[in-house]
Amino acid sequence: MTNEKEKKKLTKVEKAWVLYDVGNSAFTMLACSLIPIWFKDLAIGTAPGQISSDQATAYYSIAVAIVTVVVAIIGPVCGAIADHKDTKKIVFTTAMALGVIGCIINGFATTWVAFIVIHVLSKIFYSASLTFYDSMLNDVTTEDRMDEVSSYGYAWGYIGSCAPFILAMIAYILGGGLSEDIMYFSPTVAKIIGFTVTGVWWFLVTVPLLKNYKQINYVEEERGAIHKTFAQIFRTLKTIATRNKKVLFFLIAFFLYIDGVGTIIDNCINIGTDLGLPTVGQVVFLLATQVVAWLGSLVFAKLSKKYATVPLILICICGYFAVCLYALTLKTLVDFGILAFGVGCFQGSIQSLSRSYYSKIIPAENSGEYFGIYDIFSKGASFLGSAVIAAVKLMGGSINIAVASLAIFFAVGFLFLKLADKQPKVE
Repeated sequence: MTNEKEKKKLTKVEKAWVLYDVGNSAFTMLACSLIPIWFKDLAIGTAPGQISSDQATAYYSIAVAIVTVVVAIIGPVCGAIADHKDTKKIVFTTAMALGVIGCIINGFATTWVAFIVIHVLSKIFYSASLTFYDSMLNDVTTEDRMDEVSSYGYAWGYIGSCAPFILAMIAYILGGGLSEDIMYFSPTVAKIIGFTVTGVWWFLVTVPLLKNYKQINYVEEERGAIHKTFAQIFRTLKTIATRNKKVLFFLIAFFLYIDGVGTIIDNCINIGTDLGLPTVGQVVFLLATQVVAWLGSLVFAKLSKKYATVPLILICICGYFAVCLYALTLKTLVDFGILAFGVGCFQGSIQSLSRSYYSKIIPAENSGEYFGIYDIFSKGASFLGSAVIAAVKLMGGSINIAVASLAIFFAVGFLFLKLADKQPKVE
């Protein structure tokens, strides 16, 4: 009985790996909420060097696009390099440290140009660290525990990120963010506090992973020149396209349904705004979504002990399909809250289970390279979905119809995932 109970506990290295999700999620939370606000506070105005609101929105969107493109290009290369013996920890630590430093320095930026440049660099290093981090899953746990451990990462990442975010939000409010009547220090100080708290939190919860992680799976070949690395990546892509249909069909499925997930997350505020809902109410529900996502991930972590990964992902896809159709009925803040609850139930689970399933079907020794490819599909999430929403809106359709249109991504993704599950694993 004791041995069985011990098997259910997370090991020391598994806990350390989970904690990194708690750290980097704090940066994600800040990037989705206060960072765009701080950027526009610096950028918009009539003073020399400042720009209009439309220009600020455009430049911020360009910055996000730059991060996506750069990460898509360097991801597989960095991953392939990290697959060599005793390399993954070094490149992970470097990317994480530069991301943390950039995060903290960002708070001291006094012009919008410096702010957005530092943020882009921080986001690139942050994204690179996630590529290495995801590929560590093969080293920190066994195949039969991957679903559970990956789910715990997302679960505790959602709830853990709330702690530094609340401190950053308090600083924002006390710095006059909501009203000048509530101002105990300058907005500049509030910005510095927000970034510093997030960066320090990110680093501190990463320390256990730096202490306990050891690379187990790696390629035997010696490190080669960059052109050899690119040659290896092209060989891998050719293998996926021609021989490894399981990985190919999964990546297609993943791109489709994660695009739908990303679009809903990225456009949640736009949905509420188009419906004319109060901003404060939207923020409250979105914060509550973090808690729901935490609970949802824990539930699926338990379910993963009894059920296969693919059926659980399919349940999440069906959940999102239902959420899209429910969007047709959205009118009030309560409706918005129900939508947010539905998203939260499956948000962490669909991502964590996808990560663990992918870890199971790829060569463990090439996990860095394969996760670099995986991140191309992941980081490009919401690209097609956002285009669909834009097209529907430009044709005069409502936001309800626009969100409901995303159901097609989940439907087709469902079919490709079923197809991937039927393919044999290529060793």
